[in-house]
Amino acid sequence: QVQLWESGGGLVQTGGSLRLSCAASGRIADFSIMAWYRQALGKEREVVAYLTSDNFANYIDSVKGRFTISRDDTVNTMYLQMNNLNPEDTATYYCRLQSAVIDTWGQGTQVTVSP
Repeated sequence: QVQLWESGGGLVQTGGSLRLSCAASGRIADFSIMAWYRQALGKEREVVAYLTSDNFANYIDSVKGRFTISRDDTVNTMYLQMNNLNPEDTATYYCRLQSAVIDTWGQGTQVTVSP
């Protein structure tokens, strides 16, 4: 089973930036969907962005133009560049990789945006 480790979360002021990383123990090129989710306190987990194996990216409306999902297959790592953060982005962020036979999640990394 492929394991995932997120990093890059932290505390940032409104308007700041963070880059989240999701390192995989296996080849991310083997996965058809790579995605970032987030879950705010008291809310359901939601998908923030996803990237297909042919590099089609899609984002929820609230992060379009501010977040960028990307991948580096040479180091088996997925990224989420987050710019112009606001308090509504405060949440635990999770990465998820899916293939026909594997569906795996990371442990989460906390992002807190202060007013």
